[in-house]
Amino acid sequence: MSYIEVKRNTDSAEASLIAVSKTKPNSSIIELYEKGHRSFGENRVQELVQKQKELPKDIQWHLIGSLQSNKVKHIASFVHLIHSVDSLKLAHVIIKEAEKANRCIDILIQVKIALEVTKQGINAQNAEDFVNNLKDLNSPFIRIRGLMAMASFTSNMEIVRKEFETAKSLFDSIQSSFCENDTVFDTLSMGMSGDYLLALECGSNMVRIGSLIFGSR
Repeated sequence: MSYIEVKRNTDSAEASLIAVSKTKPNSSIIELYEKGHRSFGENRVQELVQKQKELPKDIQWHLIGSLQSNKVKHIASFVHLIHSVDSLKLAHVIIKEAEKANRCIDILIQVKIALEVTKQGINAQNAEDFVNNLKDLNSPFIRIRGLMAMASFTSNMEIVRKEFETAKSLFDSIQSSFCENDTVFDTLSMGMSGDYLLALECGSNMVRIGSLIFGSR
């Protein structure tokens, strides 16, 4: 499947496409950039910082991997969206570094919907309280845009569907309960190369696609 096909599918679902460019050379990113694409996702801060220095400044960089508190300072001045906030400690550091950079940083709360122990995130049953606690901080330097979730790595699509439906139900509940007057809580980021079509079907409006666009790593 090519970038054009993936873009056609996401456009028809009115979803944002994040091209996951981790480990890929700048030349591959530029090739997509010249087709008009501007949203790219990286897993590691060091690689993200290096690419941001070397590539066009109108690229919107997404940090989609886990983020250590001591590395927030390296991306605070330019990151477009952090997908992986899963602790109040990390949120406080983001606020601190965003204030230093004199900007508001958009974030997604990573929720755990899969049974796999390797998957990170806030437990689904604690997510509403977590979002409420973040909103109570009332900081102008951080903005909760929505949720990010990853389904189990399995060929059983019924398991994946149930996990995606759990995330969508949670997103809808938080949006209505805590954010009914907050129109910026609008992003549900779920779906990768192997399951993004199902994620779109289940209500995702942002997908993170790597291998389908850039080829296997």
